[in-house]
Amino acid sequence: MQSLPRGHLSRYALRRILGAVPLVLGISTLLFFVVNLAPGDPASYLISPGMSAEVVERIRTSFGLDDPVPVRYLKWLGSVASGDLGQSFSQGRPVVDVLASALPATLLLSGVALVLSFMIGTVIGALQAARHRTAVDSTLSFFTLFFYSMPSFWLALMMMLVFSYAASTLWGWPIWFPASGIQGADYEALSALGKLRDRGMHLVLPAASLSLVMMGGIARFARGSMLETIRQDFIRTARAKGVPERAVLFRHALRNALIPLVTLLGLYLPILFAGTIFVEEIFAWPGMGRTVVGAIQARDYPLVMGGGLLFAALVVIGNLVADLLYAFVDPRVRYD
Repeated sequence: MQSLPRGHLSRYALRRILGAVPLVLGISTLLFFVVNLAPGDPASYLISPGMSAEVVERIRTSFGLDDPVPVRYLKWLGSVASGDLGQSFSQGRPVVDVLASALPATLLLSGVALVLSFMIGTVIGALQAARHRTAVDSTLSFFTLFFYSMPSFWLALMMMLVFSYAASTLWGWPIWFPASGIQGADYEALSALGKLRDRGMHLVLPAASLSLVMMGGIARFARGSMLETIRQDFIRTARAKGVPERAVLFRHALRNALIPLVTLLGLYLPILFAGTIFVEEIFAWPGMGRTVVGAIQARDYPLVMGGGLLFAALVVIGNLVADLLYAFVDPRVRYD
């Protein structure tokens, strides 16, 4: 097999990036009008009962709330084109700064959940295919479908109840997981190893809530891909040559079965970010999801639109990365 020419890959990536611009623009346009035409006035959170009409008018003018919605959209679009997402109503600082401070926590949570779900789901799917139509296959199918059918926010609440509240207060378990925040109150006084452990303990429940739901779907997909692969002629040839069954399954079959799983990386990113919004709110995780939820409650239009725009950009970038990975996992793919 010939390797993919770099020029073709570069041109394909450039076309995808240019094609993503109108997509992100369309998403941001729809989001802008949905947010700005929703019931409620963001000025009500900025105005005190004793303020005069002149002060109220100056506040509305300073935030551009006295302009018609189409005019506000054009102004916002011009600001976004120059890299300015506006000023947050509720936090009184630039939206870019608010999102920049929340983005690392979201990337940490979603990254860990994505890696765990693909690793565990792939292993379970391969094991099911290797034990096809046995008790192991049936049992694992039950549990993967069980978690796959659960909403991530409900699973998060149940895990918080069992592994945090009940484990610490009712059952007195020696090890239980914090259910709120990204770090403990004594985080700054801990050693480097203690900080790592503290952060990991706070990460367990939110990451597990996200990864268990996605793991079910990935395991089902991996099982089907693995079963299809082991029926191919090259697998029968390897067995006929006397290659050990473990090597046939994990060195030959699994390697080729992993190629279709790259598709799921792009498909699962919207599901991952949507679940992150609810899970961050439940566990008080200081990421973008919780920031956007707070902005919605406060009618903070610039922050809601900035967060939505960033989520859309992350999904588009993730899909582009998933497409480009085909060039490395499957040399047969061509982006001519």
